[in-house]
Amino acid sequence: MKTVTALALFSGGLDSILACRTVAAQGISVCALKFVTPFFGHELLADEDKFRQETRRKYGIEAELIDLSAGYLELLRRPAHGFGKNFNPCIDCKILMLRRARELMAERGASFLISGEVRGQRPMSQQLDTLQLIENKAGCQGILLRPLSAKLLPPTLPEQQGWVDRERLHAFAGRSRKGQLALAKDLGISDFPAPAGGCVLTDPILAARIERFYNGLFAIKPEEITTDDISLLLLGRQFRLPGGFWLVLGRNERENERLAALRGPDDWLLHMPERSGPLALLRRAEQHGNDELAAAAAGLAVRYGRKSETGFLDPADVLLERHRDGQVLHSVEPLPDLVFQKWII
Repeated sequence: MKTVTALALFSGGLDSILACRTVAAQGISVCALKFVTPFFGHELLADEDKFRQETRRKYGIEAELIDLSAGYLELLRRPAHGFGKNFNPCIDCKILMLRRARELMAERGASFLISGEVRGQRPMSQQLDTLQLIENKAGCQGILLRPLSAKLLPPTLPEQQGWVDRERLHAFAGRSRKGQLALAKDLGISDFPAPAGGCVLTDPILAARIERFYNGLFAIKPEEITTDDISLLLLGRQFRLPGGFWLVLGRNERENERLAALRGPDDWLLHMPERSGPLALLRRAEQHGNDELAAAAAGLAVRYGRKSETGFLDPADVLLERHRDGQVLHSVEPLPDLVFQKWII
């Protein structure tokens, strides 16, 4: 008898782990899809093999990463179903992931989809009417199985076809996690993330910054926003210089290295060659940057640098690296706090 295959939306949280294991226990071959964007999980792309091995070792689940960045950046411009409490388009996010999963079904030889959603657990995206809306908009009518709440929902194709025994599924509902924790114990699963979400779009401070970015915080149009822009937005000290120019200062050596790696062809880099301090990145400065802009950025680099041997923030030379050349700005004075306070993001 041919093994039936299912694709699962896999966040890495307990609910998605349990959903995969519940279906796999019935002899279904489950392939877990971990969708990533600049707002959640993107760092995993740096070592997908490690992610796969850890997921297999901890949970006995075969998983892979799917990068949704391009579509997600576009989604944030105009989510059809609006935002949650912060800048989180949870309904459209789930629709996007399910559509992509459905598109991958034929390639992976899958017969249905799995999600770890629990009816009533989240106020925006997991009420009964919203669950049905998401399923319909994603074009997944009948093929989306939610194993943790299946007994509270209409039977799906895999249940009707006898691939999955409905009686071995669950009836979890609401915000209580007692049922899930008990199931995890029965399955021998103890090492799982706390239910914190993991999406920066739900963080009040970072979400507000990202929303301002999409609404014209810098001289960058929403349609020009890239994955690297989002990475920069979540890094270091942030400044909006006169003219809408965007400056990021590293706060430590690791952030300095990250800024250098994220540098684009139109970006300027500034740092003090003879004194420890931040790397400054001026985003997209190549086309419209000028001496005044360079002086302001250099002054900030000196201001946030280490004090000299005198114990004061003495003037320092700053190296300005443009795309094609570089120059040393000599004896740059630290920028006074009163000048740049209004530039801080």
